[in-house]
Amino acid sequence: MEKYHSERVELDDLAEAAFMSRFHYVRMFKQMYGITPRNYLKDMRILKAKELLKEGHTITETCFKVGYESVTTFSTVFKKCTGYSPKEYQKLQKSNLE
Repeated sequence: MEKYHSERVELDDLAEAAFMSRFHYVRMFKQMYGITPRNYLKDMRILKAKELLKEGHTITETCFKVGYESVTTFSTVFKKCTGYSPKEYQKLQKSNLE
């Protein structure tokens, strides 16, 4: 998942790679990591997005680089996870550097 976080990651493909059914894979993953594969991937993408926004990448560029296909979806998920819209987060990071 870490290697392919910016691509479309399908649960069936992950389960198949682990030689498990998708339901067993989700159960085992959650038992090991404490969260579902979908939430793990979301958290990983948001973490990477925060890094890219700090570096000055545009919101649209960041959205696609971390694997989202819609800026609206990306912005909604980002705000839900961080409490800030991507634009607010970027402004906050910029003001912290000054």
